[in-house]
Amino acid sequence: QVQLVESGGGSVQAGGSLRLSCAGSGRSFDTWGMGWFRQFPGKEREFVASITWNGRSTYYADSVKGRFTISRDNAKNTVDLQMTSLKPDDTAVYLCAASHTAQALREMVVTYWGQGTQVTVSS
Repeated sequence: QVQLVESGGGSVQAGGSLRLSCAGSGRSFDTWGMGWFRQFPGKEREFVASITWNGRSTYYADSVKGRFTISRDNAKNTVDLQMTSLKPDDTAVYLCAASHTAQALREMVVTYWGQGTQVTVSS
């Protein structure tokens, strides 16, 4: 079992930055692929970014590539999402997720979800 708790959401103006953090607890955090998804009101969750267990490879949705950066610290059991150049279209609930591989997360195969944190970007 892995528990995931997000923090760092909030409100920001367009062009601004936010850093989300996900704290993991439970067995073998450093063996899981980790990632972030987001969910717009009334829509399905969509993949944002993922990172391999060792942090050596990262994957991004085209919509955030070049603006968002995912990273992890296995010593602290955390995975972060640095978001820059935010747009109103980035407004969503952001959820941390774990799966057996980072590639699986890209394919929407998720084993554990966090509860989510709201990000609101105003124009």
